[in-house]
Amino acid sequence: MKRIIAEVFEAEEKAGAILRQAQAQASEIRQGAEREISESLTEAREQARQTMQATVEQAKKEAEQMRQERLKEAEQAAESLFGGGASDVEGLVETLCQAIRTTEYDTDSP
Repeated sequence: MKRIIAEVFEAEEKAGAILRQAQAQASEIRQGAEREISESLTEAREQARQTMQATVEQAKKEAEQMRQERLKEAEQAAESLFGGGASDVEGLVETLCQAIRTTEYDTDSP
């Protein structure tokens, strides 16, 4: 009877040791998985940050290019409206003067 009880205790101790070993292995596996997840998240965040930064830089470049184009268009429009105005006015005055010189006046008017 003592032998059977001793064997039962021995089997319980072996089972307990196996269980503790399995728990330790599970804990190591879980910690390893958590480290991998943490590293993956850190890497993903860094990649997202780099992508976002590149996107923002590209958007800034495009916005600056669009601004420069609009500014150039506005300058060209202003030049066409105001820059050539003096020569247009001179041409108009010359045309009016020519029209006046060539127009016949009625000299018989009272």
